[in-house]
Amino acid sequence: MIFTSKHPDINVPQVGIYQYVTSNPNNIPDDKPIFIDGITGKSYTYGEFKHDSKKFAAGLQDRLGFKRGDVLAICSPNQIDYPIVLLGTIAAGGKVTTANPKYKPNELSYQLTNSGASVLIVHPEFIETGIEAAIEAKIPTSRVLLFGDKEIKGYKPYRSILIGDREIEPITYTPEETKITTAYLPYSSGTTGKQKGVELTHTNIIANLEQLINAKCNLGTHSILMGILPFFHIYALTCILHGTLIHGSTTVILPSFNVETFCESIQKYKINHIYAVPPIILQLVNNPVVQNFDLSSVNLIISAAAPLSDELEKKFLEMFKIPILQAYGLTETSPILHYPDTINLSNTAPGSIGPLLPNVKAKLLSEDSRELGYNEPGELWVHGPNVMKGYLNNKEATDAVFDKDRFFNTGDIASVDEQGNFFIVDRKKELIKYKGFQVAPAELEAILLTHDAVSDTAVIGYYSEEEATEIPIAYVSIKSGYDQSQDLAAEIQSFVNKNVAPHKKLRGGVWFIDKIPKSDSGKILRRLLREKLRNDRMN
Repeated sequence: MIFTSKHPDINVPQVGIYQYVTSNPNNIPDDKPIFIDGITGKSYTYGEFKHDSKKFAAGLQDRLGFKRGDVLAICSPNQIDYPIVLLGTIAAGGKVTTANPKYKPNELSYQLTNSGASVLIVHPEFIETGIEAAIEAKIPTSRVLLFGDKEIKGYKPYRSILIGDREIEPITYTPEETKITTAYLPYSSGTTGKQKGVELTHTNIIANLEQLINAKCNLGTHSILMGILPFFHIYALTCILHGTLIHGSTTVILPSFNVETFCESIQKYKINHIYAVPPIILQLVNNPVVQNFDLSSVNLIISAAAPLSDELEKKFLEMFKIPILQAYGLTETSPILHYPDTINLSNTAPGSIGPLLPNVKAKLLSEDSRELGYNEPGELWVHGPNVMKGYLNNKEATDAVFDKDRFFNTGDIASVDEQGNFFIVDRKKELIKYKGFQVAPAELEAILLTHDAVSDTAVIGYYSEEEATEIPIAYVSIKSGYDQSQDLAAEIQSFVNKNVAPHKKLRGGVWFIDKIPKSDSGKILRRLLREKLRNDRMN
């Protein structure tokens, strides 16, 4: 059967993202601070954001010859100028690809090349990676610019080059153009190992924001958000950066998670709404320094990007008396599909990710592709205006995740009760989720196979109670002439870790096995490895 949202359908505004987020439905004044640097206290008012983002757009056109449809890449941790560069590019008619600043040069250059980026704005802390990646991607030095106010090695701050007096009139789109024009290109790992550019259109992002508003996400001008989730990730990109603007909220921006700074910011700025991931919740529960701060301003935490255990949720509520609700989505769905009732908290069943958002339909399929009903776990397929256009320049991968009716395959196993509450049961696809970031086993396996001692390998994930997240581990069979030893395992682990971004590291270590179990067709039987891992860890 097809499941529909219990929310009434909504009309999605057919305008560009910039016009939508600056439409100001809550009549916030231009002098209201909307983005605040939680470390330095520097802030941008709503009016300053609009002026600077339109000046940035003009600078792109006037100084760099940036045209409608061109791609700009941002490689930076969270910082206060991020939304100006992001939305300024959108105002200029461009597309933005957001990159993890902890990428290695080869990982960043792949994204720059694959996305077709012609401009790179990089944080000074990661300038070396940016330079190397830009050279590899053939982006000229003059089109690599820095956040901050200092020139480094001849690379100039973006403000000194692009912010002048002229403000652009933001590019507009027809209703049809909004549905097909890509705005953002975040990258999502595929089971083939290489990341894929996810084409999110203007309508995809606007639809998701409107869906959240109509699902009573309970945000507005009274809201003070915590900007701790990485802005390059779709979760923060939509819910925090765009959400701040359309709701007229204020966001306190922190570059990375530190328990003390996090709690200090809550106390200082009276933050009342937090988007989080389970590892943050775990640290708040386990670190005694939290008790030194007043967190009473917080009235709700939304956890997403990875499952939150019932035990951790209950423990947090007991300690802090702050409710946590779970939402669910994917990069490919802009991202939110399910959102809990944040006003009537008792309406959301324990452990549930809430009901479908407005305009979203879903079906649950059995292994033999039968449509299932209530309380029957199956593979979750969804359809809605927030579902991506497709994977960039990858028709094969796009066709593989859509059916003939344009339902998208999430790869997750879910169930739904008679009240419309959905529950994630398991994940069918092989991707490992480390603190909300996707790790493709095939990518790590490809690196492992380049080590002199490794003859075959398979990477799986297991849930670490200590870190409250999945972590990758590798099983390897080694070539003759090598001995299984702790030193060799550590050497192989280090070999991989030096060649990948931090979230992809083999935190579970390297385990030896005589032969990787495979099917007749050559597919790795990861289920058997997971069973072996359980036994190995018990012994």
